[in-house]
Amino acid sequence: MRSRLLAWAAVVALSFSGPALAEIDCSDPVTGALPVTVQADLHHPRTRFEGWGTALAWFANVTGGYPEPVREKLADLLYRPEGLGFTIARYNIGGGNPPGIAPYLRPGADVPSFWRLVGPNTAWRPEDEAQWDWSADPRQRWWLDAIRNRVPESERLFEAFSNSPPWFMTVSGRVSGAQSGLDNNLRPGQEALFAAYLARTVDELQTRHQIRFRTLSPVNEPNTPYWHAANRQEGSHWSPDAQERIILATDRALKARGLDTRVAAMDETNSQTFVRNWARYGAPARAAIGQLNVHGYDITGQTGVRDIAAASGIRLWMSEVDLSAANSHEDFQDLDSALALAEHIVLDLKRLEPSAWVFWQAIEDLSGQRGGGSNWGLIKMDLSAAAPADHPWHVTTKYWAMANFSRYIRPGYRLLTVDDPDTIAAVAPGGGEIVFVHVNPGLAPRALELRGLKSGAWSAETVVTDQNRRAEAVCRAPSQTEGSGAPLRITAPPRSVLTVRLRA
Repeated sequence: MRSRLLAWAAVVALSFSGPALAEIDCSDPVTGALPVTVQADLHHPRTRFEGWGTALAWFANVTGGYPEPVREKLADLLYRPEGLGFTIARYNIGGGNPPGIAPYLRPGADVPSFWRLVGPNTAWRPEDEAQWDWSADPRQRWWLDAIRNRVPESERLFEAFSNSPPWFMTVSGRVSGAQSGLDNNLRPGQEALFAAYLARTVDELQTRHQIRFRTLSPVNEPNTPYWHAANRQEGSHWSPDAQERIILATDRALKARGLDTRVAAMDETNSQTFVRNWARYGAPARAAIGQLNVHGYDITGQTGVRDIAAASGIRLWMSEVDLSAANSHEDFQDLDSALALAEHIVLDLKRLEPSAWVFWQAIEDLSGQRGGGSNWGLIKMDLSAAAPADHPWHVTTKYWAMANFSRYIRPGYRLLTVDDPDTIAAVAPGGGEIVFVHVNPGLAPRALELRGLKSGAWSAETVVTDQNRRAEAVCRAPSQTEGSGAPLRITAPPRSVLTVRLRA
């Protein structure tokens, strides 16, 4: 019975192209709707938004080896306009554990590395071509080509990042961290060697895949106690002083190769720790950074990071986050996690004002079958299944909540200041389209009054993900001629993510 169900699920998954948009009524008044005024400031557009994306670790290291129809469809779901319309990818340069070590990393986390040791007692030397293996990491690299072929060059952005140095550069001899999570794991004096490994990898992959890595992030969540040798994923602790040293070494290595790739830093797990790290950096390290990266696992202190970016004139990305609603268990239709994700995006864009928003790994391993269970990920699959097997996937409600943002706030749009805490807005170049995304986590409908629009005729198209429509639905409110300051009224259903597209 189970094999039949899996085969049926695979057929459904392979034929998936998104449901037809159902017409709903969202412009007429609804009894009991709570009035909410939403005022957008069109006169002072803010951050130019560069797009949405995902890290390729670790799912790409698995799914890039799946049968062609499966992996092509997965890439469509993430990077085609009719999917999520992502334009950004963060490529993980693997560290690589010692040959022959018993596998202990979680599915996909054993990202292959490009170094090659030519003998058991031979030191690794980056200038020796025999000590590089450019056939490595074929599955994650498949995704580089797939994204290049789907996203226009004018919109796509690639970033390389590292979770750990190779094992032979570490204190513990493992890429999962030092014996203590508070100890640095890069051996003293190895900064130049590690930086050379990263820079050469970026250089080669750019040439071999005909892409450009605009940035390279050498550390990940560095000043945390997470990374100890028993971990099931790569990681490395870096004190602020150690961060400075590798930032400067990476900048030198990139320049030595004549690359225009800039250092991104420091991909800290939350804004408060980011601010503490930055306060310890000297002027040379700050000057070497071309992009500030912060993760969104805690919203505390986000405006402090925003102010650092504004004061230093350095572009800021929210470069990693995922979540599962409190007390939730793995459920592909879980609306609580979808609403939690949407609220998190709204807060990130309002408080950080980043140039980009990047998900952790969009395709996540099924967790319920191994106990516990969570709603991390936008698409769920069994990443432990053998490559030739059937590979059914599950598009979650979180996926559709993400689509409310990523399909409609596009690269080049400018973020707008909005007074309502549950709403973000962006304006297209030229001002011909304004997009509002509103999250209503409550049990009552909301009667939104969109104010601040310029005079003229605006046609409204609204897309919603809610408790009745787990995919998406659309309504087209009649064209309205609005006088200066006159509101446009739209109803947000209970427990919904609502996107309003206004066209002049």
